Amino acid sequence: MNFQQKLKNEIRQIVIVTLYFAAWLGVLVVLKMLILAEYRIEFYGLSLVLIGALILAKVVLVLEHVPLGKWIRNRPALVDVILRTVLYSLGVLIVLLIEKAFDGRHQFGGFGPSLMAVFQHADIYHVWVNAICLSGALLGYNMLFVVRRYLGEGGLIKLFLSPLPEESSAKEER
Repeated sequence: MNFQQKLKNEIRQIVIVTLYFAAWLGVLVVLKMLILAEYRIEFYGLSLVLIGALILAKVVLVLEHVPLGKWIRNRPALVDVILRTVLYSLGVLIVLLIEKAFDGRHQFGGFGPSLMAVFQHADIYHVWVNAICLSGALLGYNMLFVVRRYLGEGGLIKLFLSPLPEESSAKEER
């Protein structure tokens, strides 16, 4: 595979994964907008969806190539999915906490006090909501990654573009 093909494949992967995470983040932002509208609070976060999705997509694509060890390779795929989801979710939670602490560092007199204030402020609920939603997105992504690996290149697309198979005859025998 030459350089142009590799670059084209990399860009294609980034676009697909970015769109996946953008859909999840878009739903999260719309839910926040709807909930806050009840209290007449305006929320503008839709513009950050693509940036967040792009960053998350690139990080996840890089981490796909990080082996989790020999022990994991000999276990069912479910173990890989759960472990990757937990690790990625912890990473997301840490980044969200650091982001909130960084935003409040001037208000609270430094990064450390700002980080402590995040846990005592109403923003912690915002962090939890984002972390939970993104954990769901990561779980779905990791499950699709395993299915994609089993089906091979283009297999997942072919699966979803094919008609459903007839129900098995085992159900008819009952």
